Amino acid sequence: MTDRELDQQLVERVQRGDKQAFGLLVAKYQRKLLRLLSRLIRDPAEVEDVAQETFIKAYRALPAFRGESAFYTWLYRIGVNTAKNYLVSQRRRAPTTTGFNSEEAETFEDGEQLRDINTPERLMMTRQIGQTVDAAMDTLPEELRTAIVLREIEGLSYEEIASIMECPIGTVRSRIFRAREAIAEKLRPLLDTASDKRW
Repeated sequence: MTDRELDQQLVERVQRGDKQAFGLLVAKYQRKLLRLLSRLIRDPAEVEDVAQETFIKAYRALPAFRGESAFYTWLYRIGVNTAKNYLVSQRRRAPTTTGFNSEEAETFEDGEQLRDINTPERLMMTRQIGQTVDAAMDTLPEELRTAIVLREIEGLSYEEIASIMECPIGTVRSRIFRAREAIAEKLRPLLDTASDKRW
């Protein structure tokens, strides 16, 4: 049974009144949703609130869910829209971060090799690159930032992103291309690459 089929069974159980089934969906997608929202909203407490609101909206809307898209695609769409509404209500742009958590190296298969290459110079360059990418992403229009986060950080397909952002796949491709170009432009001086190369 695929993930989508399993999710659909849980959704159908919720639609029949099984609240525990919704708890299973929350448990399955809570971390992914929090990770997505943390790329759009900086304050962790606000991220938690928006995630909770997303799950409440999803629960209320589940009776109308027909399964035309995967449950997580539908949930991400609700999450992105809830985050947008929150940011508009706060009158703030959506900051994003691409910071690498060095503690994650502990869980990598090749974690020892990762630690070996972290010389002070390399760490400083990595930090500079991360800050440059963060700054470049902060300047992107919201639709470009959302598209690049869903693709590069969440790893979603173009089809899934199109469904979440409610736009054609061609628009998604264009937004991701434009976002990558804008980020590459900011990285060129740091990486000393030619203008006809990305990095």
